[in-house]
Amino acid sequence: MSIELRPLRLPDDYEALAALLNTCWSEPCTAQRLEEDDAKLYEVGHTYLDDNGLLAGYDRTRRVAVTEQDVIVGYVWSWRAPWTEPGHLNNTLIVAGEYRRQGAGQLLLEHVIDWGTALGATILVTEVWDDHPDALQFAERRGFAVERHVFQSVLDLDRVDPDRLHEPETLKLLENGGLRFLTLADEPGEESERKLYELYKETLVDIPGYTGEVPDFQEWRKWYLMAEGYAPERVIITADGDNYVGVTNVLHNRQTNGMYHEYTGVKRAYRGRKIAQGLKIKAMLLAKERNAAYIRTDNDSMNAPILRINRSLGYEPLRGTYRLTAKLRDVAQLAAKGV
Repeated sequence: MSIELRPLRLPDDYEALAALLNTCWSEPCTAQRLEEDDAKLYEVGHTYLDDNGLLAGYDRTRRVAVTEQDVIVGYVWSWRAPWTEPGHLNNTLIVAGEYRRQGAGQLLLEHVIDWGTALGATILVTEVWDDHPDALQFAERRGFAVERHVFQSVLDLDRVDPDRLHEPETLKLLENGGLRFLTLADEPGEESERKLYELYKETLVDIPGYTGEVPDFQEWRKWYLMAEGYAPERVIITADGDNYVGVTNVLHNRQTNGMYHEYTGVKRAYRGRKIAQGLKIKAMLLAKERNAAYIRTDNDSMNAPILRINRSLGYEPLRGTYRLTAKLRDVAQLAAKGV
């Protein structure tokens, strides 16, 4: 079977692209969501080499692998944002199961190599599921190595008794200690969003495995705060007076009626007081009130405090992902040898 690459044809390819992504992503997406995400992005990228000779700026490339009948069977998206670590390119590469081992993955990777080399990139970054040994082997044979392991956890809300969430009296203890819980809907507006941004700026960099820079306020607002499924009443905040000291942002997926912890963070000076546990409990109560089916999260294997909290609240481990990195020149050399 002959497989070749071509650029995306939009909006025509959105439906087929969403179907392919849904064979891999843990939360389903739609053609509409993909189109909306594209509308948020720049039309022309801008990259350059910084003072250290490393790739900086932002840009992206996308290609699909198609059959002779123009059926999309593979997809690669290589990109960097302004806050991506210098020299790095992030990559998503997917091939439909029945079309693997027919050269599509290699063609897609070669496009990344050519594009990244032209830009002056030095490091490629990607992720594979930890229960997909073939995908891991494909990456490792081409020069990638596992850098981190991230676990998914899920809580089936049908099995949670809301009264049980209050047994530790965590919320009462926190409130008696002078803290209060609110949502962004309770204190809307740019002033509150900027206070949240300052909280994210301090806590994002403490996440195990976080790389690059914290985006500026407008980009953070677009991609972190107001991600797909956002609502201000699901941005749960812990405050000490007017000071925001903890947050969890809970997104809702209408297709599955599931919720997802997009982010949970607590200021350094307030850690060790069970604020993160209180925020998780508040999120669980919110999800129960909204009759959500489940609530899901992702945690780095090195983030022991959050992993302990999730386990204590009844979250069950699911599959995880490996974050892999490779030197672009090594991947290019192996590709040139036909590996």
